[in-house]
Amino acid sequence: MKAEKISITNAKQDKLFYFVANVVVFREADGKCLILKRDEREKVHPGKYAVPGGKLEWNDLDITNPTRMNGDVIDFENSVESLLCREVFEEAGIEIEPTLSYINSVSFVRPDEIPVVLVKFAAKYKSGDVVLEKGAFTDYAWVDEQEIQAYNCIEGIADEVAKTISLFNNT
Repeated sequence: MKAEKISITNAKQDKLFYFVANVVVFREADGKCLILKRDEREKVHPGKYAVPGGKLEWNDLDITNPTRMNGDVIDFENSVESLLCREVFEEAGIEIEPTLSYINSVSFVRPDEIPVVLVKFAAKYKSGDVVLEKGAFTDYAWVDEQEIQAYNCIEGIADEVAKTISLFNNT
């Protein structure tokens, strides 16, 4: 019997977590990547430079409109790609190509005790001018692997920028 709603009632308490995806946006024109400065009011990494991304939310999984039925299982194909395209547009006002390249992942526990699984990707810039989401970000920069060293980034961002630049310069 297929699901009629999304619920945590039947989920195991030790299996609950946020699923978050981030994307390093690469601009081919100059070989640089976008970083955004998080607002000082953010719960996690306030005031640090990061890359766009966000949490997968229940409303991203509209069970009345799945991409396919897999027996009794309701599938939502490309949910991470859709999430990142939406988040990049909301946070930075730009569009990215929907093809993602995997970078790495990390699991962590936030200061408010919520466990998180974070999966990181790289994508190519498509179009638009950066317009920061009000209340979430206060500054931005397009940087290469040397320039990023001058910014107070979340640990690992500089390595991910370098990996993204290498990935797209070698294709």
